[in-house]
Amino acid sequence: MNILSKKFLHPRFWLNWIGLFLMRLSIYLPKTWQLFAGQTLGRLMRLFMKDRERVAKRNIELCFPDMNSLERKELLSENMLTMGMMPIETAISWWASDKSLEKRVEYHGLEHIQNALAKGKGVLLLTGHFTSMELGGRLIMLKQPCYVMFRELKSPLFNAVMLQQRQRHSEGTILQADMRGMLRALKKNKVVWYAPDQDFGRRTSVFAKFFGINAATIPATARLAKMSGAAIVPYVPRRMANGNYSIDIGPAWENYPVGDELADAQRVNDWIESEIKKSAAQYFWVHRRFKTQPEGKGLLYKKPGKD
Repeated sequence: MNILSKKFLHPRFWLNWIGLFLMRLSIYLPKTWQLFAGQTLGRLMRLFMKDRERVAKRNIELCFPDMNSLERKELLSENMLTMGMMPIETAISWWASDKSLEKRVEYHGLEHIQNALAKGKGVLLLTGHFTSMELGGRLIMLKQPCYVMFRELKSPLFNAVMLQQRQRHSEGTILQADMRGMLRALKKNKVVWYAPDQDFGRRTSVFAKFFGINAATIPATARLAKMSGAAIVPYVPRRMANGNYSIDIGPAWENYPVGDELADAQRVNDWIESEIKKSAAQYFWVHRRFKTQPEGKGLLYKKPGKD
């Protein structure tokens, strides 16, 4: 959809336009100011996103039972500050120049993508919902063209801008539910950027463990690999303390899939869990990852005193 469409001139989109304007301005700030602005935004978000913070708090309680209350409180605070960087990093991924980005990133393991592509079956570039995920995709594409997954946002204007920018920087966009589109790209020996670690409900999922807890997990990673022969190459984007970024790419998985949907889904969850533990504050804890349980929905997120 064209962002200059007349419908977006309606007053109900004016706040969205202000937000986009401020995001656009943020890319011109020095990186130290961007970090400060992100932390400030994170503090403001805590005032207005209490429900989201409560979800993050509950997820941290569930996933890190061995932490004491002070450690969990510190992790939550750091995570909410990190959340404040997401709009700024999204703006950077959309509008920053290649030249400016190249000064702020270091890569580890790029050869693993090339080694996998040499087999001619395509690459499923597997990651999780880390807070720098949007920018991480753009940084990967500085070195390797990719197809990117796209899930529609609630705001039509932000949805149009995101789609426009992802199309500008990528080889193409594929709707998250479009398995045929993913298979077509993989069969052309392309790289498809893919993050499956969200709760999509019982109908399309199996229950694999995530931090020892049942988590509705889509088995599509293994299905795509089996149907296309594509290599699964994992990677994680991380923000460093100085405002630069590290892109860590692992070797292609061997002996995957094994043909057991639960075992294959468990391998995905185990890998994401291991990477989260390396930088726990940079994960998207505000998502209700454990919403769907074998016994029903929302049980682990009930407010105290609610039946």
